[in-house]
Amino acid sequence: MSKHLTIEISEKEAEILKDFCEQEQRTQTDVIRAYIRSLSKKIDKYKNV
Repeated sequence: MSKHLTIEISEKEAEILKDFCEQEQRTQTDVIRAYIRSLSKKIDKYKNV
């Protein structure tokens, strides 16, 4: 099951994301999903999953 997420970011943040994605040759969705997954390492609840 997927969830739809809408966020509002500044022009500067959008430019940073765009530039990073171009540099890494990844989509914005891929970069954001990877970052969210990395957060699980910082939350005790998910450490043993």
